[in-house]
Amino acid sequence: MEKLTLYIGNKNYSSWSFRPWIAMTAGGIPFEEVVVPFDFATGNQHFKEFSPTGQVPVLVHGDVRIWQSLAIIEYVAELFPEARIWPKERDKRAVARAASMEMLSGFQHLRSACPMNIRRPKGKIALADGVMADVARIEAIWRDLRARSGGPFLLGTFSGIDAMFAPVVNRFDIYDLVSASDTLSYIAEVKAHPAWRSWEEAARAEPWIVQEDEA
Repeated sequence: MEKLTLYIGNKNYSSWSFRPWIAMTAGGIPFEEVVVPFDFATGNQHFKEFSPTGQVPVLVHGDVRIWQSLAIIEYVAELFPEARIWPKERDKRAVARAASMEMLSGFQHLRSACPMNIRRPKGKIALADGVMADVARIEAIWRDLRARSGGPFLLGTFSGIDAMFAPVVNRFDIYDLVSASDTLSYIAEVKAHPAWRSWEEAARAEPWIVQEDEA
């Protein structure tokens, strides 16, 4: 099999890059990562060298080029079924994909007000209208899925849906948005995962600061 190359942005800030990276890493899928830092002064011109949209992430596999986080996760799930990125059961797989699509397309208030920032010290900020409604809906998704699976992750073991919500774990934590014991338990489980810890270590070591993402 030809190698997989995943192009990503800054690990400290790039929530979209984080999703396929943690899914592939947690699943034991071999790939080469290429970090291309954000450069807002030039409009991220370097991204256009490998990305058809000028955005990250992008997965390159031979002549195949896939952009968009969930599409990348779906692609590698088919390439490596033994990684169990999605459950085998059709009903569970459909629910996981539905929740993943809701994460992909929704929660704009939370995204705008609370950008992912691994290095940010924990602390509250003034919140715009709609943020806590987004938080409540995400907590409801997590609570329902963990009740069905028995936890500790959303489908029992770490999978693609946990990867899709991984940036939210950071947001809930660093902006001190939640207090429910079951939510805090899930956050602790995700942050203790070796793949999360590897990403976090690299993010903290990055030299770049992007003021646009410093809330």
